[in-house]
Amino acid sequence: MKYGKKYRFFGKISNKYGKIDLTSPVFDEIEKKNNTGKIIPLYPLTFSLSQNTIRKIIENGLKDVEEDGGLKETLPKYILNEYKLEEINKAIETVHFPKEFADFEIARKRFVFEELLSTQLALLQLKNSNLKDHKGISFSKDAHMSDVINSLPFNLTKAQLRVLEEIDKNMEQDKSMNRLLQGDVGSGKTVVAMISAYKAVKSGYQVAVLAPTAILATQHLENFQKILKKFDIRCELLISGITKKKKTEILEKLQNGEIDILIGTHAMLEENVTFKNLGLVVTDEQHRFGVKQRTTMAQKGENPDVLVMSATPIPRTLALILYGDLDISVIDELPPNRKKIETFAVTKALEDRVNNFVKKQVDEGRQAYIVCPLVEESEENDLQSVISLYEKCKTEVFPNYRIEYIHGKMKQKEKDDIMERFKNGEIDILISTTVIEVGVDVPNSSIMVIEDAQRFGLAQLHQLRGRVGRGEYQSYCILKYEGKGKNTRERMKIMTQTNDGFVISQKDLELRGSGDFFGTNQHGIPDFKIANLFTDIDILKLAQEAAIKIVNDDEKLEKPENILLKELVKDKFTDRIEI
Repeated sequence: MKYGKKYRFFGKISNKYGKIDLTSPVFDEIEKKNNTGKIIPLYPLTFSLSQNTIRKIIENGLKDVEEDGGLKETLPKYILNEYKLEEINKAIETVHFPKEFADFEIARKRFVFEELLSTQLALLQLKNSNLKDHKGISFSKDAHMSDVINSLPFNLTKAQLRVLEEIDKNMEQDKSMNRLLQGDVGSGKTVVAMISAYKAVKSGYQVAVLAPTAILATQHLENFQKILKKFDIRCELLISGITKKKKTEILEKLQNGEIDILIGTHAMLEENVTFKNLGLVVTDEQHRFGVKQRTTMAQKGENPDVLVMSATPIPRTLALILYGDLDISVIDELPPNRKKIETFAVTKALEDRVNNFVKKQVDEGRQAYIVCPLVEESEENDLQSVISLYEKCKTEVFPNYRIEYIHGKMKQKEKDDIMERFKNGEIDILISTTVIEVGVDVPNSSIMVIEDAQRFGLAQLHQLRGRVGRGEYQSYCILKYEGKGKNTRERMKIMTQTNDGFVISQKDLELRGSGDFFGTNQHGIPDFKIANLFTDIDILKLAQEAAIKIVNDDEKLEKPENILLKELVKDKFTDRIEI
């Protein structure tokens, strides 16, 4: 700056110690408009870079690209014209340095469309690869699901019956079923999978049921045997903890066709696990397995039907993003005997009352979960968090009760042992990280306390809450939170007002955006860098429409106008599909 010159400043104004302060301002001489007096981009900063520096780098980069002839257009010309999208070079310049905000939105639309289009094309490619060049199994029309339905000691909901009808029809067709079974916690997905497995077995085929943990696999085995034993269906368990002798015996029986349904964990994915005639693959808690694992399992048979189950409720339109390679069935109804979990949101000022309520529940013979705060920095901090909470509860808060803790860094056998003891009533209060989010049913657990609930997403809070309310007793979830912000209060209010996971997931998506909501890495799809799946839903629908048109015209994206689009899809999804 020079003395006597006039300058225009832009930045965040604050009042410090009675003085007006402008932190790291951007400024220009009054007659210039390099950095002020116009729409300027703001970038996330790292290290000691300034906004001016980044803007200058972007400007120079755009000039270099222009001198080299510009960026290659990835979208076919007919797509640009049909959907009124801006050409890539104009769009890239406008999105960084728009003259008007309306221009920015037009440019952004182009890149959002491109991002969503590439995702949809990849999913369609995956779906087609599952169906191409081969017929699936046509299961017997004489294997009636009603045989099991009529034998059950309870009535199925209308939603369960509707979904079973969809699956039954699908299984009897001569093309492979690839179906997502989506339902809220406690909606009865397992019994639907069980009845589907019955149809496969009675049609002369074997079934594989893949679960994320040994204890959940064991629970599935117990439930399957309880219902299917009367139909002479042979079920067996394959988990990493079994003896070498037992494993060898199971593998031999499996290969000989002496096992009808094999239930297990990742151990089932090993090469030496060979089926005689695998017809149906069921994957539980789909979000814990990648697409590759699902595919590996399916390759152990000759084009078996695939049923994947997820207890993470996702609005239907958005489920098409995550699972666009699958047909979707939704159980959107809970059994009538399920009691609503009473949910309360309280500040830490009421901590003593919460602790007394937990004691009262345990004294009445119930069991409790206490979920420790989610620590974002690292797994190590999560570990310290659960241990310090355990020690406090053990010595100060609940000294007269049987308390244990569990966290993700424990060995699987150790975790399974603790959960087994909790299930058997040998532990009164279990201190845990979110590792219990996917777990076994403990009908006697009637209360869950979640510390620092404001740190969790609504969908995750709902998933955790679903660990209680599995038995005949009235169950409770207490959300302890800090903070007086409007967003925090609104989120807590939503949790206390509804037990509907689909309503909650929609609100979660609205409040947090798609990146945090989905945790996309675990689903096997890339993070969305530009698109927001809540606000950009209209563009998503257009991208889905365009993807279908492109694939119908050029399934393998081999036409000259689609080559660069093909490369874009390959770059993003190289580990998921062959294209």
